[in-house]
Amino acid sequence: MGPPSTRGDVFLEEPVLLRRIARPLFASWFVSQGLDALRHPGSHAQVMRDGLDALRSRVPSTARASAPAPVGKALDGEVSDKQLATVAQAHGAAMLVAGTMLAVGRAPRTAALALAGLTVPLVLVNLPVSRRGALTAAQKKARTERLVQALSFTGGAVLAGVDLEGRPGVSWRVQHAMVDRAAVKAARAAEAARHVDD
Repeated sequence: MGPPSTRGDVFLEEPVLLRRIARPLFASWFVSQGLDALRHPGSHAQVMRDGLDALRSRVPSTARASAPAPVGKALDGEVSDKQLATVAQAHGAAMLVAGTMLAVGRAPRTAALALAGLTVPLVLVNLPVSRRGALTAAQKKARTERLVQALSFTGGAVLAGVDLEGRPGVSWRVQHAMVDRAAVKAARAAEAARHVDD
């Protein structure tokens, strides 16, 4: 391979180096959160319980009754702390695996989109509570910080998930495959017409 091509004085290889540095830095929050949920599921289960209690006040009882059984039970508060801790650990393990995959560059787009999906529950359980006096000012501030953090990391994960790394996307490939197929078809038709004329 020859010397790197340049555009002005910027090497085109810099984005690759930037990705190799940025992905592990970005993934570190997900890995940290996943490890914390695995090691200390109780605190995560309590955040889930508080979030479910807040959601319960917003979701009408008719909607809760028509929801699938696990969701309806969770919204009705019929889930034990042990079950919530198990869910928190499973969620943490998924975040840990997807974050590690993103950090090491294994299926980075898939890992990033999985992380975006895994942060949605964090957004839901940290939505602002409309009930007055339900939380102290410090609890409200902590919940708001967690919400903003989860939203920020969701957005970052979506951006990382759609990063094509300079390669053509699926739509471009499909469009060019159709153009190539049409060109081959036209060439064959022209060749067949030429043979008929001979």
